[in-house]
Amino acid sequence: MAVGNPDGLRRVGKAVVGERRVRRLARPDSTPEGMTGLYVEEFPSAAVPFPRPPQDTHRADLPREAPIDMPVQDLGAAPDLAGVAIETQPEGMFQRRLFLVAGSFTLGLAAAQEMVGPLAVDGIDLLDSLFFLLFFGLFGWIGFGFLNAIAGFAVMLGTGPGMPRWLAQARLPNKRTAVLVPIYNEDIAAVSRRLRAMADSVVRVGGAELFDFFVLSDSHARNEAAERRAFRALRATSRVPIYYRRRERNTARKPGNIAEWVRRFGGAYAHMIVLDADSLMSGAAMARLAAAMEARPRVGLLQTIPSIINGRTFFARWNQFAAVAYGSVASAGMQWWSGSEATFWGHNAIVRVAAFAESCGLPMLTGREPFGGYVLSHDMVEAALLRRRGWAVHMVMLPEGSYEEFPPTLIDHAVRDRRWCQGNLQHLRLLGTAGFHWVSRLQLLMGASAFLTSPWWLLLLAIGLVEPLRASGAGAALLPSAWLLVLTFILLVGPRLIALLWLGVDRRLREALGGTRRVIATVLLEIPLSAFVAPLTMVTQTMAIIDILRGRPSGWATQRREADGLSAADAFQHYRWHMALGAVCAAAILAGMEGAWWTAPVAISLLAAPATAMLTSRADVGLWLQRKGLFLTPQESAVAGDQPVAADDPARFLPETSWSRMFLASRTLRLLNP
Repeated sequence: MAVGNPDGLRRVGKAVVGERRVRRLARPDSTPEGMTGLYVEEFPSAAVPFPRPPQDTHRADLPREAPIDMPVQDLGAAPDLAGVAIETQPEGMFQRRLFLVAGSFTLGLAAAQEMVGPLAVDGIDLLDSLFFLLFFGLFGWIGFGFLNAIAGFAVMLGTGPGMPRWLAQARLPNKRTAVLVPIYNEDIAAVSRRLRAMADSVVRVGGAELFDFFVLSDSHARNEAAERRAFRALRATSRVPIYYRRRERNTARKPGNIAEWVRRFGGAYAHMIVLDADSLMSGAAMARLAAAMEARPRVGLLQTIPSIINGRTFFARWNQFAAVAYGSVASAGMQWWSGSEATFWGHNAIVRVAAFAESCGLPMLTGREPFGGYVLSHDMVEAALLRRRGWAVHMVMLPEGSYEEFPPTLIDHAVRDRRWCQGNLQHLRLLGTAGFHWVSRLQLLMGASAFLTSPWWLLLLAIGLVEPLRASGAGAALLPSAWLLVLTFILLVGPRLIALLWLGVDRRLREALGGTRRVIATVLLEIPLSAFVAPLTMVTQTMAIIDILRGRPSGWATQRREADGLSAADAFQHYRWHMALGAVCAAAILAGMEGAWWTAPVAISLLAAPATAMLTSRADVGLWLQRKGLFLTPQESAVAGDQPVAADDPARFLPETSWSRMFLASRTLRLLNP
């Protein structure tokens, strides 16, 4: 029988790990804010093979070093993988990928073929051919997202969000794990709060001797004293070891920060959990991930799909809701087709230290920035390098326990996007790396395409306006047919509608988002809002690419994580070119240019860009929407009184009322869930 104890945990037994005694825990009666408990079903009794590195005192800022070699990789020579097998690769991967690739190609070709008639009115020339290719590529791109959502929905119906069997059992690991928190001129008080919540959660699941936290600072020297004071105050009251290190020179930015830690301390740890400064992960999630890595020794990386939390502004709350409402289906689709060739997002993931050291020493690229120099978007490249040496890389959907925050305003989001854009375009140079799996190459190409599609859309828009001026006679405007308009609507809005179908199945999630009526009301606001903001993103990313092509690197500015409002001066300064382009489109419409009327939504969006940015940046608008029950998230429902679901509750993985019984005989579901 469980007996109460002062820290709120119910003791239901003990187990021995090495020479220490660890409590077996039931679900805690109370947990730190933002965390939920872990029900530990069993503990292994094997001794811990990675002893804690010796140190002069428990109060040392750093443990003694445990070096490990991390050679720089030769991207021109493929590693020898003879005898290496990926045991965690799901079955039927060829059919899954064929469904997506062939389906996307077919949708793109069908859409582009429909435009051949209008293009051929005055004969086909080079500009018409460019229009055709753009149309084909862009529709193939949105078609891929639509088919990914269909696959994700079928997977959710068949098996639920689903974790691999080797990840589903919750238990403490045997080996030791380092939790790395790289920071760069952050609000150290906020970082300390997150660290305390995570350390306390680790203690609650009995993992205090298995996890060490490292704050890896690349901050300016003027911030070191404040960071060190906050770190020491936190360490003084923590039962989990917490260490702090600031680099004098932040060579290679975040990847250099992580690599320096690996080379100095990585030999003492089996795994490392890599977080961002705004990340949060429960002890339950950390234990589950570390135990899963032990269960499958050829897995090099597990990337979780973090939930977005703590949004205050309208913009942050909107994206927080969208991630919860639509993310499950999209993530299930990505997990379904990526298999053991998944990607890495640079945070909220666990990595096998030895595999990372063996595979991920990043070389400097020849030439100057922005295309040369250090690899900026390191994460996707590191995932490809791990798979290149025979290590499996998986994306996993945990039921809870992995969180991050979102930029508070459109402008802050654009600043982050500018850095990602440069890094992802840099990946185009790496597509020819010897030994990359073809899916890893596809992941890199998709990352670059996420930004390249913006200038493609803009170019398509421009050609659509210019073509009537070149063509002779009436009716020369490139107007799509009715069925093509329907297809466009389905491909663009379909992933959201499919996700809403899943909300119709998952009653728990639907209620956590405020119930059926509030979800419908929120979606009726969110879909047109997304369409209205899309032209802003198109122009912003196009301008970023132009800057990069001009040789202007993104730099490394401190990321603003909290804001409340934008000044009119900042908004108009940032969106002055957006408004200018909107004015051009409006002038074309007012001048009666044939076919220009269909650019009216783009013109209105661009002209209203400063007002949109100012409105969505306000926290009071976000609070008002929350009070009205709009853009709610499960965390807010839990605060309002709903009971959170236990981390290992099997009911969390299937909806309370499942439609899957209607499809048990479906050959499609058997293919999607072999």
